[in-house]
This record gives sequence, structure tokens and C-alpha cells, in this order.
Amino acid sequence: MLLKNIIYSLTCLSFSVVIGAAIYEHIAVVPQWSAGPPLSLSMFQGKYGLNPTPFWKSIHPVTMILLLISIVLFWSTERRTCMLITSAGYVVVLIITFAYFVPQLVTITGSAYSEHIDEVLTRKAALWEKLSLVRLSFLIMLAITLFMGLTIASSNIRVPKNLPEYTN
Repeated sequence: MLLKNIIYSLTCLSFSVVIGAAIYEHIAVVPQWSAGPPLSLSMFQGKYGLNPTPFWKSIHPVTMILLLISIVLFWSTERRTCMLITSAGYVVVLIITFAYFVPQLVTITGSAYSEHIDEVLTRKAALWEKLSLVRLSFLIMLAITLFMGLTIASSNIRVPKNLPEYTN
């Protein structure tokens, strides 16, 4: 049982890393690059430009694998519901991310450097940021759902209601 609970805890940790990184990006990175593209996109350019892709390409599969392992380990428990909701929501978020957010981000951040701010690109970046905050809010709700599973007993052992009380 201890190993199963450790796996569930690692699943929660991995999901939290996803959210923590997204919050960090929204506080420290997105406001900088979205301020006035393409002028504000210099952080992504050049030999030492910011490249978050390796992080995201590694954390998403790890998180998904841990979710799947946890679902298998806790299938016969009430925790299953929390994990299924979180997993289904996460898959939807990943599909939307790869269908919309990644291509839009690549388009915006891949724009050629210019000393002039492009208003169309700035509006596109602002929309991307707003929609990404909606996505982040949804991920936070999924994380709360996953963490709620920690409050549910992890076994199906039910204590009978009519047990005699223990007295000294």
C-alpha cells in the first residue's frame, strides 16, 4: 500500500510541476514576450534564446504515464474517479495545447525581429495569453480534483457501521 501511495503522491507532484511551470511562465515570461512583438521577442532568438520545449516535452509524458499507472493501481478504489476526471481533462488540455497553443506560440515567437511593434501580432499575443490563462485555470481545477483523491482512503476495506465500541 505504501508504494501505491508514493506513486499517487508522485503523480500529484508531477501535475503540480506542470502547473507551477505554467504559473511561472505567466508571471515571468509571457508578459515580457507579449508586450510588443516582434520587438519583445528577442528572448527567444539567437544562439542562447529561451527554449522551453525540452521541459514541456518531458514533463507531459511523465505526468501522463504517472496518471495512467495510478489509475491502474487504484482502479478498485474510490480514488479512481479523481484520477479519471483529471486524466480526461488533462488529455483534452494537451490536445487543445498541441492543436492551438503550440502552433500559435510558434507563429508569434518565430516572427522575424523588428524594431517596430506589430499591432496585429500584439493582439494575437494578448489573445493567446488570455486563452492560456483559461487553460491554466482549468488545469488548477484538475489539480485540486487530483489532490482531493489524497483525502479518500486508498483501499476498499469498509469498516462495518455496527462494530462494538472499544472501552478500557
